[in-house]
Amino acid sequence: MDPTRPFWRTRAPDTVVLDMKTSEGAIAIELIREWAPHGVDRFYNLARAGFFDDSRFYRVIMFYIAQFGHPASPAVGSVWRNRKLPPDSVRGSNVRGTVTYAQFTPRDRTTTLFINLNDNGSLDSLGFAPVGRVIEGMDVADRLYTGYGELPASPAPLGNPRRFHGESNRFLDKEYPELSRIISITVRSDTAATPGERD
Repeated sequence: MDPTRPFWRTRAPDTVVLDMKTSEGAIAIELIREWAPHGVDRFYNLARAGFFDDSRFYRVIMFYIAQFGHPASPAVGSVWRNRKLPPDSVRGSNVRGTVTYAQFTPRDRTTTLFINLNDNGSLDSLGFAPVGRVIEGMDVADRLYTGYGELPASPAPLGNPRRFHGESNRFLDKEYPELSRIISITVRSDTAATPGERD
């Protein structure tokens, strides 16, 4: 998962489908590079590398968003936490079913994304640039576990950011065992796959 390797500079196709296998069922996401080239390239390559495998939907808020992208391995997380992307212009709206990077500002995007569970157009003016949309399995997204809400990713005293980043799944599975899981995200008909990059 070394982000300096040439693997990570692979350009995504103009449109490509990612198959997300979750504990609640299957979700298919169509990435549209025209919407957000930097964001799509990153998401595409993270999926090719298996970055999201065995991770958790750690922030799911009913009728708002389902957030993911914190890796199962703390070591991988520490490498990628500050690998910020250049900003993309907002070319699509955050309507229900679109997928967007989490951010504080458009220059803060790294690996965490969310599925919009509702029409969240208010995010458009804040620089949240959608990278794609759910084309299959939105009913699965609606079934993701919402019981913990903001808690797993909250600052102290509600949450524990040190353990969240330092222990990843070990912390989440102990303290928030009902979180929905991502089993894998793979690229449908991937022609750019590079064997061994998951190492």
